[in-house]
Amino acid sequence: MTPAQRSTFGHLNRRSFLRYSAFAGAALGGAGALAACGGNSGGSSNGTTEDGSKYGSVAVQLSWLKNIEFAGEYFADSKGYFKEAGFGSVDLVAGGAASTSVEAGLDTGKVWLGLSAPQTTAPAILEGLPAKIVATTYQKNPFAIVSAAAKPLESPQDMKGRKIGVQDTNQLIFNALLTANGLKPGDVTVVPAQYDPTPLANGEVDGWVSYVTNEPITLAAKGFQNTHFLFADFDLPLVAETLTVAQSTIDKERDKLKAFLAAEIKGWKDAVADPAESARLAVEVYGKDQKLDPAEQTKEASAQNELVVSADTAANGLLSMTDALIEQNIAALRAAKIDIKAAQLFDLSVLREVYAENPGLK
Repeated sequence: MTPAQRSTFGHLNRRSFLRYSAFAGAALGGAGALAACGGNSGGSSNGTTEDGSKYGSVAVQLSWLKNIEFAGEYFADSKGYFKEAGFGSVDLVAGGAASTSVEAGLDTGKVWLGLSAPQTTAPAILEGLPAKIVATTYQKNPFAIVSAAAKPLESPQDMKGRKIGVQDTNQLIFNALLTANGLKPGDVTVVPAQYDPTPLANGEVDGWVSYVTNEPITLAAKGFQNTHFLFADFDLPLVAETLTVAQSTIDKERDKLKAFLAAEIKGWKDAVADPAESARLAVEVYGKDQKLDPAEQTKEASAQNELVVSADTAANGLLSMTDALIEQNIAALRAAKIDIKAAQLFDLSVLREVYAENPGLK
């Protein structure tokens, strides 16, 4: 995104470590509140939908505005993978700071599936939302500390005695990074920050909480040479852009969910293979109203691929999570004082069935 869109880094509004206020403000009615989930699908999975397709139409809420982050969904839609899977249409609903959370959408039944994050979904589940994460786009979360190349911060230990710009919404995840690495809040000087990293470029702070797919790229484009380290590489290995559904979808619409996941995998395989086309779809088609910069979006697509692809996905397929990674996420959440069990938050059985039945998707 351009500076005009979100002061370069307004994207951090939805990067909040605990961003489920819209959900928390809604009245949670337990399982009954989710009775309408899937109601926007246009019919049942038996071929009797209003549009004549097998599964009808569904609404999928994105975690942010329509930029490069959702390249896989753009490919799945534009190349007809969703239709081939049996969907009449898939409505990609833009998220954003002004939108309700994915969890709130699932609670009310306004969305069938949403892209979220463990640190957002877990508190909602603990508050009573019957939902599960069934797949993840990013194997690593994009949170990073970016710093000047001339004064690099290459690990959490390097932050001792330094000034770090931290947005209020990201204070919790930053504290979790400190805790996970044996640091205390007093070991660093936290400088309250907004979303424009000009203070870093001006030397007012030594480090800045950022997204690796965004700030390092846009800062470099402005001539500020920088480096970074990922939270995920230092004992906070949370995944991101997780695919979340209501428990009722897993229980009652399993074939429909499997069909969707198969189309998603195809879309993300295309996106990983072609960053330039990913950027074109974001800039010229799906995010056309965002006035995105093609060169920047292409670079972000390439950076994003490093989060989407890993040794584990090479072995098990895109969107997958190993049991070990799941347990690492549970431990990371616990470090952030979110105590939840793996079985409460994750159900990768549907995705594993997809790959077992379609080995060619790997």
